Amino acid sequence: MERTVSDQDGITWSCIEAFTGLSDETGHSGAAQVKGQEGAYWVVCTPSGGAQSVRLKLSGDWQNDYSDEALLQEIKEQSH
Repeated sequence: MERTVSDQDGITWSCIEAFTGLSDETGHSGAAQVKGQEGAYWVVCTPSGGAQSVRLKLSGDWQNDYSDEALLQEIKEQSH
């Protein structure tokens, strides 16, 4: 599942679990799970424009549990 958020600079970030689409399973991909950390998943967020993509380690049902502000904060911390 993809999630899109926009920051105050007008950059739209598209976030998706890493390796999603490699299998026919619905929900979290086993390939995206952080090794040794149950319930944590690698998520890649790609910006519109010229900024660089970031890889985030997020927990649980990140698509629903993280507010837009919390997700943008995670992106900001990883991109600096």
